[in-house]
Amino acid sequence: MTAYELRGPAPAPAPAPAPAPGRKRSRAYWVVADCWNVARRSLTHYRRQPLAIVWQLGFPILSVLLYGYVFGSAMKVPGGGDYREFLMPGMFATTMTMGFMGTAIVVATDAGKGVVDRFRSMPMAPSAVAAGRGTADLVVACAELAILAATALAIGWRAGGSPVEAVGAFGLLLLLRFSLIWVGVWLGLMVPNAEAAGGLYAVAFPVTMISSALVAPSLMPGWLGTVAAWNPISSTATATRQLFGNPVADGGTWIEQHALLMAVVWPLVITLVFLPLAVHRFQRLSR
Repeated sequence: MTAYELRGPAPAPAPAPAPAPGRKRSRAYWVVADCWNVARRSLTHYRRQPLAIVWQLGFPILSVLLYGYVFGSAMKVPGGGDYREFLMPGMFATTMTMGFMGTAIVVATDAGKGVVDRFRSMPMAPSAVAAGRGTADLVVACAELAILAATALAIGWRAGGSPVEAVGAFGLLLLLRFSLIWVGVWLGLMVPNAEAAGGLYAVAFPVTMISSALVAPSLMPGWLGTVAAWNPISSTATATRQLFGNPVADGGTWIEQHALLMAVVWPLVITLVFLPLAVHRFQRLSR
């Protein structure tokens, strides 16, 4: 009997190990993981530098008290109504708008210190820096809205609409903030340093003031009222006033009569324009 017959047939080769289930989703997994790491890093800065978040969350409260009590008695709402009820949705929209300047300053600071270049040299998703920054900013925006809403309730503001309409109003505010995040990221990557980013407040402040956030466009000079009515901030402010059941200063123009529609259209347009610009600018930065 041969040795082959004694040993029997050679065993069949073991099947190749099946690939781990997660490997098929490895690209998507690492995109999400990179995004979360960048967002967690940004949120950690607030924990280690509490004065930054105190200022960022405290400024809206001071603004409400200033405009509501110092200027409120001299302000009128076309068609009647309490000015503080008219003011609060506008202050919500203004706070969401001004937040993009904080985004620009943080991104410019990271770019100036070489943090962004370090991210680019690492094997991470190209969109993770912008997406992570956006996630962190939305978390902070939710905190801002919560504190501002609590302040508004404390001074007597009430939402006259249904709970569903109130949730929809806050959703529109966060949608506006989400779209402006990409403006902040793009600006932060365009300016040479954080000081230059801080100087952009000189542009952002008039943009927020020339809107229906604080004053009805119908009370402005004709050409300025038209500019204010077509300001994306005005559409969000007017739409949230409608949903909250607060006084609405409708000037009768098409853009004001379709504020709910434009409160969705404007942020989508801004996102479609500036999100690709922000990612493209990040990819073109020198190492």
